[in-house]
Amino acid sequence: MVERFEVALNTPAGRLTTAIDVPMGFIPITAIVPVTRRLGEEAAQLEVRHAIEAGQTISCRMGCAACCRMLVPLSAPEAFALRVYVGQLPTDRRTHLLNRLSDTKDRVRREGLWDRLNDMAEAARPVPDEELDPINRAYYALRIPCPYLENEMCSIYEARPAACRELLVTSPAELCQDLVQNPVTPLPVSMRMSSILGLVWGTLTNSPPRLIPLPMALEWAERHEEDSRRTWPGSSLLDQVLDSMWRFLSQAFQKK
Repeated sequence: MVERFEVALNTPAGRLTTAIDVPMGFIPITAIVPVTRRLGEEAAQLEVRHAIEAGQTISCRMGCAACCRMLVPLSAPEAFALRVYVGQLPTDRRTHLLNRLSDTKDRVRREGLWDRLNDMAEAARPVPDEELDPINRAYYALRIPCPYLENEMCSIYEARPAACRELLVTSPAELCQDLVQNPVTPLPVSMRMSSILGLVWGTLTNSPPRLIPLPMALEWAERHEEDSRRTWPGSSLLDQVLDSMWRFLSQAFQKK
């Protein structure tokens, strides 16, 4: 059984009006992740339309995976959802992905970055940007393909993190070959869904918002499996998500 809600949000790129279905009764946080991502994608489409109307072109195309060498952060709810998704894959497919994750872990550990990533995922406080930036740069310098990338295509496309969904650029595609040195122009993002889900999780569990690096997301989710089993009323989770969205949108309008 689901309950339908009509949602209307004013974003810097226009008004988002949509209907969403939320499971009734008590549900785990993973049940609200697809709903949140869908709202984020609809907001992103408003930004895309706004950019096109302004004469800009979205450079991102299928098979363009230059950004798939970056360190992608997940919120705790996304990490739990990814573990569920991978756990439901056919055995051979799941084994293949786990082997790739293990190879990535070995490479990152040899480079001396794994413990730093783990400290970031388990931090007892929000990690400031000045601490994150050198870690992000060190990881990007390795140019390790995302463990879920195959033939320059995302093999978990329907379950990919919000951060991957939100990165679109209007600058020439060739500039993305070096995202540190080149002045790429990303499409504005008024609501970062990973941050929103992280804030919701932090409020629900009285914990700091977490940034969990994608290569270790399954390990992290397994360590915190007991937390993933907690449940809340579906309507309450939606209220928390919408409240965080409104806070992000208020900040976006203040910056304009």
